[in-house]
Amino acid sequence: MTTIVVGQAVPNFTATATSETTLSLVDFKGKNLVIYFYPKDNTPGCTTEGQNFRDLYSQFEKANTVIVGVSRDSLRTHENYKAKHSFPFELISDPDETLCQHFDVIKLKKLYGKEYMGIERSTFLIDAEGVLRNEWRKVKVKGHADEVLTVVETL
Repeated sequence: MTTIVVGQAVPNFTATATSETTLSLVDFKGKNLVIYFYPKDNTPGCTTEGQNFRDLYSQFEKANTVIVGVSRDSLRTHENYKAKHSFPFELISDPDETLCQHFDVIKLKKLYGKEYMGIERSTFLIDAEGVLRNEWRKVKVKGHADEVLTVVETL
């Protein structure tokens, strides 16, 4: 598997998303793309993160930037989650972890002493030419969307 590295072009990908869409990296040519990976729909941290990106969405748009969220949840769950929280961006369903592995976000996690493989909250900023400009791994939700917007505005 190819490792995605800051400063290098991101290999194209195709994934199924909400609004009955199929998204590919090439669809975003000419726009910046923020792709954020989160563990699970309808959980407190993930919902707060999505709401923070939602609340800053118009500022991201002004900066020629599209936002896309990714988790392993089903499209049906994503559609309900998106509607419930009025997310103006698409959510990619990645149940087979293809995109998660593409970006190397599946990590060993611990919850109540139990170990399991899950999505490590991570965000990637891809510029209008398809080059990875920044990555945030092991993201803490508080202030994260603001930090991403600040970096986007420097492109």
